[in-house]
Amino acid sequence: MSEVKEVLTGIDEALKEDPSYGEDVNATYQFDIKDEEPGLYQLVLKDDASYTAEGETEEADCTLELASDDFVELANGNLNGTQAFMSGKLKIKGNMGLALKLQSILTSFNKN
Repeated sequence: MSEVKEVLTGIDEALKEDPSYGEDVNATYQFDIKDEEPGLYQLVLKDDASYTAEGETEEADCTLELASDDFVELANGNLNGTQAFMSGKLKIKGNMGLALKLQSILTSFNKN
């Protein structure tokens, strides 16, 4: 299993244990991984039914394009999203406000 899938599986398990992660967000994040392990993944945060998925299951509110290593570093809190964006490692399409929230959302998953 790729590291990206491992991270998303961990997030999915956390969402099943504690659905409150999706409260007050109501957004679909799409991760467009561009490198040796390309893929399309989503983090869907809804009040009552949050989940992760491979492929496009919902219309994305915010799409982030980055390399798999950078995704893993971002999810683990080792890469600052703003710095990644400014340095060109991360491209964002859609709602920029949601992109800014993503760092704190991912950090909350790491506290478990």
